[in-house]
Amino acid sequence: MAVVSCVQLTKRYGDATVLRDLTLDVAEGEVLGFLGPNGAGKTTTIRLLLGLARPTSGRAELFGLDARRDAVAIHKRVAFVPGEAALWPNLTGQETLHLLGELHGSVDDAYRAQLVERFDFDAGKKVRAYSKGNRQKIALIAAFATRADLLILDEPTSGLDPLMEQTFRECMAEAKARNQTVFLSSHILSEVEALADRIAILRAGELVETGTMDQLRIASATTVDITFASNPPSLESVAGVSSVVVDGNRVRCQVTGPMQPLLRVIGAEHDVVNLLSREPSLEELFLAHYGAPAPS
Repeated sequence: MAVVSCVQLTKRYGDATVLRDLTLDVAEGEVLGFLGPNGAGKTTTIRLLLGLARPTSGRAELFGLDARRDAVAIHKRVAFVPGEAALWPNLTGQETLHLLGELHGSVDDAYRAQLVERFDFDAGKKVRAYSKGNRQKIALIAAFATRADLLILDEPTSGLDPLMEQTFRECMAEAKARNQTVFLSSHILSEVEALADRIAILRAGELVETGTMDQLRIASATTVDITFASNPPSLESVAGVSSVVVDGNRVRCQVTGPMQPLLRVIGAEHDVVNLLSREPSLEELFLAHYGAPAPS
């Protein structure tokens, strides 16, 4: 049974359809990276999963329970981190962490104390005195300390500096080692690429791609840089080769599909000094989807 299951999940506000027929499962222990620009439907999806909005059609289930009807039972097993934490300004950080733990009903006190230290968090100040990054630390510490079966993270490292982002990644690795499931929405694509087992990409409210990084790369181009000892050959007509750019004895191109046609051409009669190939990053794969026409 999937921890998260969406079946033709649709949400309309008036005449506007913000999420259309989303069908997606997240397995136990899986980290799913949920991507899309502002307005793609990510936040709406999270609101539906948390039972904060009612679907227009379709269904969302967590642990086999209806996300809205069974929200109370579900929330005992879920921890949520928003991109902008709304906290109590007159409480201290320590009081806020204690209150959030009490509200959730489950907390690992020893792990929470360890997280406070690892995130370099001064828990003695009033919330109103904290920066955005420190308020985000409260939300992260509180969520990880619950050891919840499902973590729903919406822009979780917003406001964190690079050192704290690294601490977040370490905590994610620990959560995964405990077989916790993570639904991760983030604009930091390098973070998603490093952490996610599988990627789902939303565009204009529709799921346009899902799979592991290797699966997403299958139909995508590989960037190849070749330096020749003398004038390079013409590569424009080679099968699978496109976007050829020549700079003296150096050629950069994109290769889709097998590399053999290119290697046969450059290896037959030409002296290759250097050849580098690079698979597309998640950012390049993501941008490729947003260069194509929007779904109709």
